[in-house]
Amino acid sequence: MFTDRTDAGRRLLERLPDLDPETTVILALPRGGVPVADVIARALGAPLDLALVRKVGFPGQPELALAAVSDGPDPQIAVNREVARMSGLGQAEIQALADRQLEEIRRRRELYLKGRPPVPIEGKTVVVVDDGVATGATMRAALRLLRGAGAARLIAAVPVAPPDTAAELAGECDEVIALETPVHFGSVGAHYRVFDQVPDGVVTEILDGYARSDQTAGR
Repeated sequence: MFTDRTDAGRRLLERLPDLDPETTVILALPRGGVPVADVIARALGAPLDLALVRKVGFPGQPELALAAVSDGPDPQIAVNREVARMSGLGQAEIQALADRQLEEIRRRRELYLKGRPPVPIEGKTVVVVDDGVATGATMRAALRLLRGAGAARLIAAVPVAPPDTAAELAGECDEVIALETPVHFGSVGAHYRVFDQVPDGVVTEILDGYARSDQTAGR
């Protein structure tokens, strides 16, 4: 049980390998992953940016992940094949649902980053952080995007994940760090004492702080 996302970030930090802040980028999955990643990035002195990925919900059950779609010039879709079989939807229908989420990705990029360009990741060690994963569809989409964008080393770091999801993620990156992998998973929030929604304003405030630090440092 984690106290809150700050506690989860501190505990994840303890499990990370030795990383050079000059060659490392921390990427958070918004919104819940941002406070977790903030703890890690500040401690390491590494840049923090977003991995903008959206869940594609099962029609009529939006919390159930049918797939996930990621940002970028060539958006990647990671389909949850078991849920897709259950839905009976074809590839074109899933693509149409994913296209709707791309609009939300564009809105979030403008809201959170205010036109700032992404932190370069080519040739870097990239640590992708969330506050937990269930099906892992969103994290898988992010990892595929980042691998295609030239990340030299990919680490997925989460406080909690089902054991089968953690094993699946291992096929998409170089290392998975999952602090807890309970067989009886339930939900991500069930493993936190405090699991409030993270408002857009908190995400923006955290990222603005890094932008100001970069300007002060002349980067």
